[in-house]
Amino acid sequence: MGIADTSIAAASAAFSGFAAFAAWRASREANATAASVAQIERDRWHNDLTPQLRIRREFTWIAVRFDGPDSLGPVRVRLEVRDDRDRSDDPELAGSVTRQMRAQMIWGPLRFRPGIDGADGLGRTVAAFRLEPGDQTRFATEPTLRPSWYEGADGEQRWREQYRDSPMRLWAVCEADGHRPWRLSFEVARGNAWTGSGPTAGA
Repeated sequence: MGIADTSIAAASAAFSGFAAFAAWRASREANATAASVAQIERDRWHNDLTPQLRIRREFTWIAVRFDGPDSLGPVRVRLEVRDDRDRSDDPELAGSVTRQMRAQMIWGPLRFRPGIDGADGLGRTVAAFRLEPGDQTRFATEPTLRPSWYEGADGEQRWREQYRDSPMRLWAVCEADGHRPWRLSFEVARGNAWTGSGPTAGA
C-alpha cells in the first residue's frame, strides 16, 4: 500500500470514528431531551392531581375535607402544626432561651389536643388518617401554652395577644398509591369558611 493509500485509509478511519462519536453524542442528547420532556410531563400530571383538601376552624375543632380528584381514590393525610416562622437559626445567648427550648414550643394560636385523635404530647401532629373523595373528619384543638419565660402577671395575656388574630398554620402531607407525596400548606383563619391549600412544596 502506498503513502497515498495509507493516508486515505487513515482519513477514512478518522472520519468513521468522528461520525460514530457524533452519532453517539446526538443519541445521548436526544435521550436526555426525551427524559427531560418525560419528567416535565410527569411533574405536570402530578401537579394536576394535587389533592383538593379544605380545612376550617369550628370552635374547638378543625375539620378536614377531601374534595378530589376522584381518580386518586383514597388519600392518606398527615397534619403538622407550623410555627409562625422558622426560629432554628435565631441567636442563642448565654443564659437566655435556647434553641431546644424554642423547639419545644408551638409558636401560634392553636395546637392539637395532646392524647386525642393520636396527637403527640406537644400537640404538633396527629396520627395519619385516610379519606375517600367527598369525606371529611375533624380534630380537637386547644390554645397553645405560653412559654415559661413569658413571666409575670401579664405573661399569659401577652402570649394570647401575640396570636390573637393569627391563623392556624398547617402542613398536610398527602399520599396516594402509585404517586409521589404532595406537601400542602394551609393558613386557617378564624371563622367558618373552608380554606384551600397554598402552593405545593417539596415533592
